[in-house]
Amino acid sequence: MNYSVYFIRRVAASLITVLVVVSVVFVILRLVPGEPAQLIVGLEAPEERLQEVRALLGLDRPILLQYVQWLKDLCCGNFGVSLRSHESVLSLLADRIHVTFWLAAFSLIISMMIACPLGILSALRPWSWLDFFGLLIAQLGLAVPSFWLGILLMLAFSVKLQCFPLLGYVEFSENPLEWLRHLALPAFSLGFIRAAILTRMIRISLLEELEKDYVIVARAKGLKESGVIAHHALRNALLPVVTIAGMQFGYLLGGAIIIEQIFALPGIGRLLLGAISGRDFAVVQGVTAFLAIVFSMLHLLVDLLYGFLNPRISLSP
Repeated sequence: MNYSVYFIRRVAASLITVLVVVSVVFVILRLVPGEPAQLIVGLEAPEERLQEVRALLGLDRPILLQYVQWLKDLCCGNFGVSLRSHESVLSLLADRIHVTFWLAAFSLIISMMIACPLGILSALRPWSWLDFFGLLIAQLGLAVPSFWLGILLMLAFSVKLQCFPLLGYVEFSENPLEWLRHLALPAFSLGFIRAAILTRMIRISLLEELEKDYVIVARAKGLKESGVIAHHALRNALLPVVTIAGMQFGYLLGGAIIIEQIFALPGIGRLLLGAISGRDFAVVQGVTAFLAIVFSMLHLLVDLLYGFLNPRISLSP
C-alpha cells in the first residue's frame, strides 16, 4: 500500500473517531437527569416560559434532528453557546486554550528532559545501578497520581519554601518570569508521570536496536561505540518515541483537569469541570468535541509523520 492510500485511511479513521466521541457525548448528556431549559428559567418559572426556552434551544425537536443539527453546527465551527454566560463555547475556549497548551507543552518538555537521559543510560548499562535507578523512577512515575504529586510539590515549594506561587495564573504579557513560575509546579506534576512512560519506551526501543544486525556489523567495521549509538541505534530507537510523545501531548491537553483545578489555572480542563458541576451541557458538549478533534488531529499527524520518517514500516492497517 502506498503512502496516499495510507493517508486517506488514517484521515478516515480520525473522522470516524471524532464522530463516535461526539455521538457518545451527545447521547450521554441527553440521558443525564435534569433539563437544561429548567436550569435556565428556574424551578418557579411557568410552563409557557419553559416551553419557550425549549424551543429556543431546539430541545422540543426529536433527538435525531437535534443530533443532525449538532453535527451541522460542528462542521460550520459552531460549538454551541453557554447556557449560563451566554458566550459562545468557541470564545470560552479561545480565552483558555493558551493556558492548557503551554501547560501541556512544558509538561512534555520536562518529561523528555527526564526520560531521554534515563532511558538511554538504562539501555546502555542494562541491569546496572543506573538501569535500576531509571526503572525505579519510571515505576514511581507510574504509581504516583499527578494530583497527589502536585499537592506535595505545592506544600513543599509553595507553602514551606515559598519558592513558587501557591495558586493562580499570570499572563506572559504581564510578567514573563511570574508566568513561568506559575506553570512550573503543575507542569512538573504532569511531566513526571509522562516521563515514566517515555523512559520505559526509550529503554526498550534502544535495547532492541542494539541487538540488531546492522549495529553488530557497524561495530565489526571498527566504528566508535559512540558513533554507532548516536548515528545508528539511537536515531532508529527514537522513532517510536515520536508516536508516543505526540500521543502524550494529546493526553496532556485533555487530561490536565484536576491539575488545573488544584493550581487554579484558568485552562480548558477547569472550564470543563466547571461546566460539568454547573450542568452547562452546551459547554460540556462543545469542549468535549473540541478536545476529541484536537486529539484526533494530533494522533493523525503523528501517524503520518512516523510513516514518512520511517518508510520501512508496514503501511497496512
